[in-house]
Amino acid sequence: MAAAETTSPPAVRDIDVYADPTGALPIYRWRQAPNGLATRRQLRERRLRPGGQDPVAVIECRGGKRMAWLYKIDQALPIRPMTLAKEIALDKAMAKRQTCPSCSRRYYYCLPLRSLGSCLECHDGTPAAPGSYMLPPGSQLAAAA
Repeated sequence: MAAAETTSPPAVRDIDVYADPTGALPIYRWRQAPNGLATRRQLRERRLRPGGQDPVAVIECRGGKRMAWLYKIDQALPIRPMTLAKEIALDKAMAKRQTCPSCSRRYYYCLPLRSLGSCLECHDGTPAAPGSYMLPPGSQLAAAA
């Protein structure tokens, strides 16, 4: 018993369970980040971009299941304007996702091409609303024009 009385209890350390294990960036809980920091989406809403700066903190979302980088708003740069070449490239990319390979109709929404391979009308006969797609080029009658 004497030996047990001479040993001191283990030292109690104050541990921040929300700290970054590497100690590189501070981690904040949801809605507790200080003013002046924003996520990429929040910067985008203000028409800003990180502009090459490194993240300065991390925010935890959904009970620690998701994380987001935080950037300084005062160091963010304005977003680059959309050029005609960018707009054309984006339209081509969206056209590929919105056009049915079977009937060549371009819809106003993205089609489930990976799972179904075509629009619903071509896949199982479900009729599409006439206002939900554009007619393929060259399908209009010359007399109607």
